[in-house]
Amino acid sequence: MEEKTEKGFTVKDKRMFTKDGEATQENDASSEDTGAQEKADSATTSGTTEEPGKETPPPPLPDVTFSSFILSLSSSALFHFGEIPDPVTNKKEMNLSMAKQTIDILGILREKTSGNLSKEEDSLFENLLYDLRMRYIEETKK
Repeated sequence: MEEKTEKGFTVKDKRMFTKDGEATQENDASSEDTGAQEKADSATTSGTTEEPGKETPPPPLPDVTFSSFILSLSSSALFHFGEIPDPVTNKKEMNLSMAKQTIDILGILREKTSGNLSKEEDSLFENLLYDLRMRYIEETKK
């Protein structure tokens, strides 16, 4: 499945499976022929000149730790409080029921992990939960 766009580069579907989960039947020779052209096209459109066969690897993802996980959940609560804009619409919208649900999930995690956290994780968790619960109380009073 190839499509030409107005900017002069080719988009090729390289998925190994169809929507139904079946393996795709592609001719290896034809994909090798178009591969060199695709790399040349992408180098032209991105403004970089890379050597053929050398691709820039994506940046590494940050390590996932328990602290980063609970920070992610607390960010979700802040999003529902309307403090973080929606990345699609760029609008800040409040949804207190979703904020409460996220706070409750954090509370459940707090109970289930009690006694299994480091001092730093325990302190971070306790402070995040306190802060989020206080914000919720303030918002419900309005």
